Amino acid sequence: MHHLALGTFEVKLLPRAAEEGVGDPTVGRMSIDKQFHGELEATSRGEMLAAGTAVQGSAGYVALERVVGTLHGQRGTFALQHSGTMTRGAPQLTVTVVPDSGTGELAGISGRMTIEIVDKSHLYELEYTLDRSHRHAGSTAREDTP
Repeated sequence: MHHLALGTFEVKLLPRAAEEGVGDPTVGRMSIDKQFHGELEATSRGEMLAAGTAVQGSAGYVALERVVGTLHGQRGTFALQHSGTMTRGAPQLTVTVVPDSGTGELAGISGRMTIEIVDKSHLYELEYTLDRSHRHAGSTAREDTP
């Protein structure tokens, strides 16, 4: 059964220094710290890599974050994977629940999140399923708390 969770979030992005001898120094690196409100009450932490171009309004980013909290009353964790591009100002973003990343009561979660920014407010829509038959043996091994 498909579920839909709606709400808002605040995000703090902090630039991280390039590491000597690791990757390309022109690829930006940032830490992610989020607080979700609404039908997903959670925090998340993660990392983002971004690359700009010589063309104004064109860039790309990837990110991973671990979400810890409660989704429609179900407590646990899961990971989100982002892939975003901006082509001359036109955005395209995919945010997917990492397969088999759910723990606790969120074991078996799969889905996608859409993010919209309206008047400087971040809104999320998480469409997801919880497949209890695919709980893996380690599903309760990581019981993080916010």
